[in-house]
Formats: sequence, C-alpha cells, structure tokens
Amino acid sequence: MTSTPPSTVAANLPTGVLVGGRWRPARSGATFEVEDPATTRPIAEVADGAEADARDALDAAVAASEPWRRTAPRVRADLLRAVFDTITARADDIAALVTAEGGKPLAESRAEVAYAAEYVRWYGEQAVRVEGLARRAPAGTHHQLVLRRPVGPALLIAPWNFPIAMIARKVAPALAAGCTCVVKPAQLTPLTTIYVAELIRAELEARDLPVGVLNVVPSSSARRISEPLLADPRLRKLSFTGSTEVGAALLAAAAPSVLRTSMELGGNAPFLVFADADLDAAVEGALQAKMRNAGQTCVAANRFLVHASVADEFAVRLTVAFDRLVVGHGADEGVTVGPLIERGAVDRVAEVVQQAADGGATVRTGGSAPAREGYFYRPTVLTGVAPDARVVTEETFGPVAPVVTFGDEDEALRLANGTPFGLVAYAYTRDVGRAMRLAEELEAGMVGINRGMVSDASAPFGGVKMSGLGREGGEAGLDEYLETVYVAL
Repeated sequence: MTSTPPSTVAANLPTGVLVGGRWRPARSGATFEVEDPATTRPIAEVADGAEADARDALDAAVAASEPWRRTAPRVRADLLRAVFDTITARADDIAALVTAEGGKPLAESRAEVAYAAEYVRWYGEQAVRVEGLARRAPAGTHHQLVLRRPVGPALLIAPWNFPIAMIARKVAPALAAGCTCVVKPAQLTPLTTIYVAELIRAELEARDLPVGVLNVVPSSSARRISEPLLADPRLRKLSFTGSTEVGAALLAAAAPSVLRTSMELGGNAPFLVFADADLDAAVEGALQAKMRNAGQTCVAANRFLVHASVADEFAVRLTVAFDRLVVGHGADEGVTVGPLIERGAVDRVAEVVQQAADGGATVRTGGSAPAREGYFYRPTVLTGVAPDARVVTEETFGPVAPVVTFGDEDEALRLANGTPFGLVAYAYTRDVGRAMRLAEELEAGMVGINRGMVSDASAPFGGVKMSGLGREGGEAGLDEYLETVYVAL
C-alpha cells in the first residue's frame, strides 16, 4: 500500500476539539503548534482547549452515557471491530503521522499501529464476555447475583511517546465496557489521536450510535482540562499515563470524589544479565528493551546489571550493536534511531551522561548530540558506572545504557529492587530455577525472562510501588471500567 505524505495527512485532519460528535475551534480561539522533532519545524496547528471546552466535552459524555450503557455489547463489539479494520487498512498513513509528530522510525511506527489495533480488536472481542455470577447463598436463605456495569464517564489522559497505542489501550476497553470518554491527548503528539478519534466518530455516526461517546480536547495544558473535570462529580473514572510526579498530583485531585483511577507511571527498569546468560540473546534483547523510540518508553531498560564475570564481554558486544544503529529522521530509509521529543529531553540526557562521566564512568560509544538539526542524541554505552549515579537512579528516557556489575544473585536482586519504582524488569539466564526465583522476587508488575519485550494487548500491563495503580490490557484492563454490583434476592 502506498502511504499518503504525512504533510498531506496532517493538512486534511480536523484540528479542533471534538465535542458531541462535532469538531470545532476552542472556545477561546487559541491554538498551539505541533512540530517535527527531527527538524524542529511546525507541521500543524491544533485547538488549544481550556476549561470551557473540557466542561462541554464532559457534558457531551454525560449526555451519551446512559444510551451507550444500554447499547448491546454486540453492537459495541461490532463498532470496535470496524475501527480495527479501518486502522489496519490505513496503517501506513497513521504510521507516517506517528513518525512526523513523534520522530520514531517508520518501522517502529508501523509496529505501534499494529499493536494499537490489537487492543481495539481484543477489547471488541471482550465486550461480549463480561461475566457475572448467580448462585444460591450458602445459608440457603436467598440467591446471590453479581452484576458488572460501566463505571461511567471517564477522563483519559495520554502520553506523547506512543500516541496511538496508548489511546487504543484506554479508549477501547472504555467503549467495550460501556463507558463514555473525554480524551486529553499529549500536547506534543495530538495529531494521531485526532486521526483515530475521527475514525471512531465516523463509525459512531454511520451506525446511528451516540456521537458523544468519544470527545477529545487537545490543550497545551493538561491541568486546564483535568482540574475542572476532576472536581465535577459527574466524572467517575480517570486513566493517566505519564510521570509519577504528575500522577501523584492527579490522585490527590481525584481523592475528594473517590474516583476510580488507573495510573501507569514512571519506571526504572533493571536489565539483569547473569553469568550463564546467552550473551548474543541478551544483547538482542537489550536493543529491544532499550532502543525502541530512542529509549523514550516507560518500559525501557534503564539499568544494565551484569555479572562481573561477563560484564566486559557484554559491554563490548552491546557497544558493537549500538555502533551499528543509524540515527536520523524516522522517515528516511535505513534509520533505526529517531530524535528525542524536544530540546529539554536532549539536555537532560546530556546532563546525566556528563555527571556519570565526571563520576568515573567510561563512555564506550556515543555520549554526545550530533551536529545536525533536530533533537538527536547518539546511542550511548557507559561502563564503570556507580550504582548511585543519576543515570542509574533516575529514569533517563533516552538512548543511554549504563552498565553496573554485581557479584551474586542476592546482590543483583538488591540492586534491581533498590528503587521506588517497579514497572518492569528483564533478566537473562539459562537457569530455570533462578528464572522462577527472579519472577517471584523482582519487585515489578511485569517481568521478562530472556525477552526484551513484554507488552501484549491480551496481557495485564502495569506496575507496583510508585509505578502506578491498576492495569491496562488483558481482562484486567476491562475490569478497570466496570463496577461490581451484588444483588441479594
């Protein structure tokens, strides 16, 4: 299939707020620019929504809530299946848009579109499988029914780094469960969300379904959208993906209304390599776990904890692999590493790398930004890194792999768990017994054993400790949008 140039796709997009099935300008008339991070040039202007637009969107979601709740599960399932088919048919155009506003290489963008489509298909299939319970009470005095029903209108706040996958992971289960939505797309990457929202809006309209089911309010300030909605008692659900700091503030704002919340927050993923590991497989897994989207993923390996006996060999092989990566504009052929999302991201990566080097770490490759337009940073391998260096203790969100050595399994676990975060952990070992111990002892919501990628639409995604609450994906992701009601009769 021949894709449409991203500039053409962007030019043909609606750029307003979507309220009650109609795209319109923000009430203030304000807009903000969306730029290509590989060139720093603007590619579109989008409505800059504010409090009045957020309230309009919630009004529409509330008005559609009851008719959508009563819509047959099969109808909701068929809608999602049709959206899956359309996303799949337009995958090349959507991938080009993902690359244009987010920077990632086209191959990664295509993979993200396929991943997002799987969430839509999965939850379309799950919409007709919401189960309850009917039984006689143990005392024999009555019968017990357990019913599941939609939570109600939901506010979905998405991150910039996976602009279609994260929207699909939130919107699809919400619609499948019978909830209506107000979506706040990321300021840096709103165009893909707008594109998909228009696909859903068109399907709702074509099927004569409530068009206020999905509402979208782009804004340069998430707070201008979240604050009025979280204070409104009609909102019953909040789903957020982003930093722990912002997530904690949103939880505090949601507390007075006792909202149902799903929080997928920051990570600091350890990548453990034991002495018995297949080093070729470990390096391949490291590239997957570290370098997707130039390291700008919440599940990116942030700390490479390697047994001292194989640390030098692993570092040599990883450096060779990093040197083969091609940095450039994501739309260019052969590019495997795109830009970071903005100038501040480059500056932060450069700062933590320099601090590590000043602390005695060795830069094996990379360690600087190339002299070119755009927000680029070279893939970097560091060895001799102190366990308390910022590049180890903080989520870097960039293409940097710091290698720290350990002596035995106990020390590896102590280092891996020595963080307030616990989203995902990776480990490479041939010892099945050790693999089982790691699965039980690693403090993370997800564990990849001899795998550099764990995400799957049919599996629960989420963390422990300060990495979040609740789960997205799998059956658990649908549960986040359903209430449990017990009936005694």
